[in-house]
Amino acid sequence: MVKEKAKTTKKKVPVKKKKMPVKKTVKPKEKKQKKVEAISRIRVEYFEATGRRKTSVARVRLYNKKSGLVTINEKKLEQYLPTEALQKTALSALDKMKSLDRFEVMVVVRGGGISSQAEAIRHGIARALVLSNSEYKKRLKKSGFLTRDSRMKERKKFGLKRARRAPQWSKR
Repeated sequence: MVKEKAKTTKKKVPVKKKKMPVKKTVKPKEKKQKKVEAISRIRVEYFEATGRRKTSVARVRLYNKKSGLVTINEKKLEQYLPTEALQKTALSALDKMKSLDRFEVMVVVRGGGISSQAEAIRHGIARALVLSNSEYKKRLKKSGFLTRDSRMKERKKFGLKRARRAPQWSKR
C-alpha cells in the first residue's frame, strides 16, 4: 500500500497595506488678509541707507517726524559721541541741507573706532537724504559726503614687521 501524500496547500493570506494618513491642508485666506491690513496700518515711512568708513558700517533710517531726535545704537547722540567735533561730523550732512529738525534719525553702527563710526554715520545720512529728495545730491556730492572713503589699513605681509616695515638690516 502506497500511501499517497496528502497535498497541503497553503492559503495565501492577503497582506493589508497600511494607508498613510492624508494631511488635509486648509488655507486660511481670511487671516492673511487681516495680517496684511494690520501691517499696512503700522507701517511708518522712513528712508534707509548704509554708510561706510574703514571697517565701520552704519545703517541709517530717517523718519519723517519733525522731532530732530538722533539715536545711535539705542543711545542719544551726546551719549554715544562724547565730543562736539564728532557730533558735528556725524550730523554735518543734515546741517548742510538745513534739515536737522525735519527728520528723526535712528542709527545702528558696528565696527571700527568712534571717529570712523561718526564718518560712516555722515555717509549714511547723506545717502538717505538723497533718497528722500534727489535735489540734494548735487550739494552733498560737492561737499564730499556721498563719496565712500575707501582708505583701509593695509594688511601685514609675511617676513615684515607691519605692512611695509622691514626688520632692521644688520651688516653682519
